[in-house]
Amino acid sequence: MVSTDHDIPFEALPADERLFRQRHSAAHVLAEAVLEMFPEGKYAIGPPIEHGFYYDFDLPRTLTPDDLGVLEARMRESVARNLEIHGEQIPKDEARRLFASQPYKLELIDEIEGPTVGHFTHGAYQDLCRGGHTETTGQIGAFKLTHVAGAYWRGDEKRPMLQRIYGALYPTQEELDAYLHSVEEAEKRDHRRLGRELDLFHLDPLAPGSPFYHPNGARLYNGLLDYMRELYVEYGYTEVITPQIFNSDIFKTSGHYDHFGDDMFMLEADEVEMGVKPMNCPGHCQLFRQGLHSYRDLPLRLAEFTRLHRNERSGTLHGLTRVRSFSQDDSHIYCTPEQTNAEIQRVFLMTRRIYDDFGLGTPIIRLATRPESFVGSIEDWDNAERMLGDAIHLAGYEYTLAPGEGAFYAPKVEFHFRDAIGRSWQLGTVQVDMAMAHRFELRYIGEDGAEHVPTMLHRAILGSLERFLGVYIEHTGGRFPLWLAPVQAMVIPIADRHNAYAEKVRARLVKRGLRAQVDTSNERMNAKIRGAQLQRIPYMLVVGDREAEAGAAAVRTRNGEDLGALSLTEIAKRLVTERDKRVLTP
Repeated sequence: MVSTDHDIPFEALPADERLFRQRHSAAHVLAEAVLEMFPEGKYAIGPPIEHGFYYDFDLPRTLTPDDLGVLEARMRESVARNLEIHGEQIPKDEARRLFASQPYKLELIDEIEGPTVGHFTHGAYQDLCRGGHTETTGQIGAFKLTHVAGAYWRGDEKRPMLQRIYGALYPTQEELDAYLHSVEEAEKRDHRRLGRELDLFHLDPLAPGSPFYHPNGARLYNGLLDYMRELYVEYGYTEVITPQIFNSDIFKTSGHYDHFGDDMFMLEADEVEMGVKPMNCPGHCQLFRQGLHSYRDLPLRLAEFTRLHRNERSGTLHGLTRVRSFSQDDSHIYCTPEQTNAEIQRVFLMTRRIYDDFGLGTPIIRLATRPESFVGSIEDWDNAERMLGDAIHLAGYEYTLAPGEGAFYAPKVEFHFRDAIGRSWQLGTVQVDMAMAHRFELRYIGEDGAEHVPTMLHRAILGSLERFLGVYIEHTGGRFPLWLAPVQAMVIPIADRHNAYAEKVRARLVKRGLRAQVDTSNERMNAKIRGAQLQRIPYMLVVGDREAEAGAAAVRTRNGEDLGALSLTEIAKRLVTERDKRVLTP
């Protein structure tokens, strides 16, 4: 049976389908080039992915960057030949004969249901494939092989480690160049690199996935906490602290033991199984259970910043954006059913304000719905999903559905934003939980004098503070707004004799609550200014004889703007105003 890949002319297909087929076909052309270079090589799978494609190989030696250039040239030869890509369904026995020397293909053949499998060829190359290709190799577009990484076969650490070759592909060279430029920019902004350059944090194999915050990083981290605590007072949140380690029974009650247990750190104490908490909601439910609650006490908004720990697989750890030890701007709101909609809207208002303060713009909203494995009733899930969808529209947003991606206990609204170079990141969430309050037997006394079960909202706006910092470092390129910057002003004496006056300037600013330092190094003035700019410090205050006599400083910004000499009173007023108004750029 001939494949239906080409029933519709390639050029008549929708743009997204054409791009999918181009990337899929490029993966085949890559595998053709690799097998020409390594005839004894074994090939596994090669799907299209966002921005391009990859293919996994078992090869006799490790590939080098030079090899990518050779392979790319071979691919271009195949494109130039404009070979027809032909597909058909063939019996499994014939496929086993054709791929007899390819163990990964044989494994796939055995797993495919039905008597036949897809077989695709172009020129002398053949592959096991379900289809979705261009008509010819000449139609695959503009591409570039980018890098090689290790990948376990089927993602199983007990299976062979393969070499995964990645490629980028877009319909035109202009689009490809734009993407490659964004990748270069992302490398410059990599938060792990900037974390070292700005002396913010480091990660150590002695504590995998657990960041060490340096003084500058601690100031940045505490700046987030101070900011959120300030808003908590305004929005009526009460901060609490709950234990780090619980008897595992609490996680059995919440459902995390069955649904999240593989991601938890478990230990034994006094012959009792204990768990290090991966989230705060079970502890907050225990807090709610202490004492009687009236409807007059609600809504009760509990917030917490204590550390959480999750047993992320080592291969998934990545700087601050995927860690094992982290904190959240986490809150759980207990309210009556009648208060639920208003509380959700308060979360939307708070979210909008916070994202504006950080310069993140309007969020992109997704509604993640009931997964296959869940707790609670389908009726409650349907009501919660409907409630969240209505709340999103009431807040003035549109949304897309993320079917099956809700937490096991509740659907959730996800807040995404696009950073300075166009990448999408998920930050905050709000969830309507109709199950956990029942599981913990939470009750309040209603206006009618009877017991009722509260509605429970889970809410995080920044999300993981570690992940937010990693994303925000890259979004800003380390150029934090003055109110958040670890060092807000660097005082630069021109010569050693000006050090005493520089210290007076620093003290004047510190008295106004500003974070200022003095550069007393032996470097020349211009080198000190350049060093402060490289550290992304918002303001540089240069002081010499004239400035000391006038009670002033020559002010420069990290962007290179020269504001000239300003009095210390003017400087302090400018910086305090910028801090208090949370101006995004100096």
